[in-house]
Amino acid sequence: MKKLALTVLALTLGLALAQGVTLNGAGATFPFPLYAKYFSVYHKLTGVRVNYQSIGSGGGIRQLFSGTVHFGASDAPLSDAKLAEFEQKFGTQVIHVPTALGAVVPTYYLPGVTRPLNFSGPVLADIFLGKIRKWNDPALAALNPGVKLPPLPITVVRRSDGSGTTYIWTEYLAKVSPEWKAKVGVGKSVAWPTGLGGKGNEGVAGLVRQTPGAIGYNELIYAVQNKIAYGAVQNRAGKFVLADLASVRAAAELEDFPADTRVSITDTPAPEGYPIASFTWILVYRDLDKDRAVKSAAEAKALAALLDWIVHDGQRYNEALHYAALPEVAVRATEANLKRLRYRGEPVAAK
Repeated sequence: MKKLALTVLALTLGLALAQGVTLNGAGATFPFPLYAKYFSVYHKLTGVRVNYQSIGSGGGIRQLFSGTVHFGASDAPLSDAKLAEFEQKFGTQVIHVPTALGAVVPTYYLPGVTRPLNFSGPVLADIFLGKIRKWNDPALAALNPGVKLPPLPITVVRRSDGSGTTYIWTEYLAKVSPEWKAKVGVGKSVAWPTGLGGKGNEGVAGLVRQTPGAIGYNELIYAVQNKIAYGAVQNRAGKFVLADLASVRAAAELEDFPADTRVSITDTPAPEGYPIASFTWILVYRDLDKDRAVKSAAEAKALAALLDWIVHDGQRYNEALHYAALPEVAVRATEANLKRLRYRGEPVAAK
C-alpha cells in the first residue's frame, strides 16, 4: 500500500511538473521562515513553484476569500460565524490544514540584563495595557529576584497589521487578565491601549531590536534569528517556562482533537507546557473549483499533493527552525480532511 501511495503521489507531481504549475499563497508571518523552507525544498523535489506573500493572517484570509490565491495562511482559526458566512457566499467550506506548532514569546531589549526575565500573564497584560510603565516596577521586580532592573521607561511594540500572532497573544492575555478581556479583547487586530506598531513579525522584531527599553511579542524563530532576548512565561501550573520544542509539544498534548483541527492551546494546563503556543494553519476551499485562483484540475491536484507533503514529509524540517512537528492526532485528522478536497466533484487527494 505504501508503494502504491508513493506511485500515486509521483504521478500527481509528474502531472503538475509537466504543466509547469505555480501555486500562490498569502498570509501569516508567524510560519514564514518554515514555509520558505518548505517551498524551496518542494520546488527542488517536484518542480512545482510556490509563491508565498508574508502579509499577516488578516491579509491572507482576505486574499483567500477574494479568490486571488490558491491558499491562505493563518495562526487564528476561522470562527463559526466566518465559516458560515463563507459557506453561504461560496457554496463550499474552508478546510483548515495545520502545518506546525510554534510559540509567541515576549521579546525585549534591556541593556545590562543578561539572563532571561520571568513574566506572568497578568503582568504582561498590565504592560500592554500601559499600566506598568518602567522596567523596575515592583510587579516585575517580584518576578525577577536578584535581577537589577533599570529605571528605564517601557516602550510597547505591537503589530500594526491584521495578525495571527496578535490573535494568539491577545487570546492568551484575555484568558489570564479579566481587565484585558473587558477592555481590549481578542482578535487579529485590536484597539491597542498603547505602543508602537510594526508590520509583520519582522517589523516588531526590528523595532524591539533597535529600541532600548522595548518589549514586543514575536514567534520564537524571529527572536532566535535576530538574537533578541525573550522571557519565560509562568504557566497555569505556576512554572516559569522558556519556549522551546519540548514545552511547545507539551502544550499540544491533547486527549481530544477536533475533526476540523480548529483548536486553542494557549494557557495550557500542562505542567511543562509553554502557555503561549499555537498551531498554525493553511486554509483552502474544500471544492477547489470555487476558488477563482485554481484554474485547472492539475493545479487542484498539485495543491492537494503539496498539503499532503507538508503534513507528512515536510514535518522533518520543522524542528531545525524551532517549530514543533504536528502530533500524530493532528496528522490523522488532517489526512481525513485532505480526502475531502475535490475539483468539479472529483477527489484530488494524492492518497
